[in-house]
Amino acid sequence: MERYHIALGLFGLVVLLTAWIPMAFRRLPLSLPIFCIAIGMLVGQTIFNPITHLASFDSRLVIERVTEFTLIVALMGAGLKIDRRVGLRSWALTWRLLGIAMPLGIAMMAVGASWILGLGAASAILLAATLAPTDPVLASDVQVGPPQTGKEDEVRFALTSEAGLNDGLSFPFVYLAIAIALSAEEPDWFSRWLLFDVLWRPFAGIAVGWLVGKVLGYATFRFPKQAALVRTGDGFVALGITCLAYSLTELMHGYGFVAVFVAALSFRTVERHHEFHKELHDFSEQIERLLMMVLLVCFGAAVSVGQLIGNVDWRLVAFALFVILIVRPASGWLSLPSVLPKGERAAIAVFGIRGVGSIYYLAFATGMANFEEVGLLWSAVALIVLASIVMHGLTVTPAMRWLDRRRKIIGDAQAD
Repeated sequence: MERYHIALGLFGLVVLLTAWIPMAFRRLPLSLPIFCIAIGMLVGQTIFNPITHLASFDSRLVIERVTEFTLIVALMGAGLKIDRRVGLRSWALTWRLLGIAMPLGIAMMAVGASWILGLGAASAILLAATLAPTDPVLASDVQVGPPQTGKEDEVRFALTSEAGLNDGLSFPFVYLAIAIALSAEEPDWFSRWLLFDVLWRPFAGIAVGWLVGKVLGYATFRFPKQAALVRTGDGFVALGITCLAYSLTELMHGYGFVAVFVAALSFRTVERHHEFHKELHDFSEQIERLLMMVLLVCFGAAVSVGQLIGNVDWRLVAFALFVILIVRPASGWLSLPSVLPKGERAAIAVFGIRGVGSIYYLAFATGMANFEEVGLLWSAVALIVLASIVMHGLTVTPAMRWLDRRRKIIGDAQAD
């Protein structure tokens, strides 16, 4: 019992630290995820290491469910904060990142995984697909501000909208890896993958998400005053929208991640400028930060005891550097228009942070089929996520401040 109470107290201390650290160290180029991992590494060296208590459970399933829930909460928050209306021209950068940068990056990473790590086709494609999505959980420093704050420049908008959609649109490539791994059992796997995983699932995600967002938007803002959800003033309405959109889509075998983000965008269209959007966003963000803290503390604890990166060798280091320093910057830069200012183009290309989404996809896929070198896959993903959090966490704040200053100087010069 004493052990439980001490652990509870440590949990409370960690929660308070995650609330205080961003305020106390806001001038330093250190992100909150870096602090969470550092705390996890310290906790991992004590008798309260949370990883040891997963031994009696199916840890892969626990990882899958916790990361899944964290992602859908983050996707709802990301969708609610976007003020810009969806359109071909207004979202042009997003479509380029999704349609060009992501497939190009997956192809480059799959070739690299095969060449550097010696993986077969199924495992190479799986590793590339798990590393494709940028992370809506860890990329708060490069996302747009809360609803109606006006903090929606091209860099922040592109990275926020990309993270909101590519967490779901990476799924066809994950299912491709699963289909290849199971191809001996399913001779017609390609046609099924094309019709079901490429065509039906994204369509179902978009359609159900849009419908749920519209219906709940009307229930929130357009019902008679006594019945409208907006009268509650409760931010946890966002959690209801999130879970409903996700569950309905998954029951229809669609991509739930896509549905949650689309539901948030659709919900905003019913009443775009209401103050209640800020309440919903703030609640989602608080839940997201709490879940992120728990995940990253556990991740740091696992790293500290060598469970994830204990077998790292030069091949994994080379592949991690290839992914972070070559694949994302090159694919991002090539996908963006040359008319975009070079500083903004470079920021969008570089700051594709890897994180919770990659961990979820790998846990999900390894539960669906048997892949070769599963331990190597986990080590590669863990190393790249850790390196991305540290490298991007140290550089993103100074880079965004420089871009903001430069944008202000140019704006003032044009005004004069």
